[in-house]
Amino acid sequence: MALLKPDEIRKMSREEREKKLQELRLELLKLRTTISMGGALENPARVREIKKAIARILTIQREEELKERHGKRG
Repeated sequence: MALLKPDEIRKMSREEREKKLQELRLELLKLRTTISMGGALENPARVREIKKAIARILTIQREEELKERHGKRG
């Protein structure tokens, strides 16, 4: 199940997206640290979910950035 759906991300403000992105990156860092120290994760699929959520946020941010640039030209 998706952590964040694209529609939910688009409804967020830029600041909310940045905050969520930081939270997800921190959580991913903690999970990777646990893995590197030889620990077992409760839900190994969580790493993949977080990575995909980060990618979704970055993609939507880039889309909006390109819309802004395109809007300024024309």
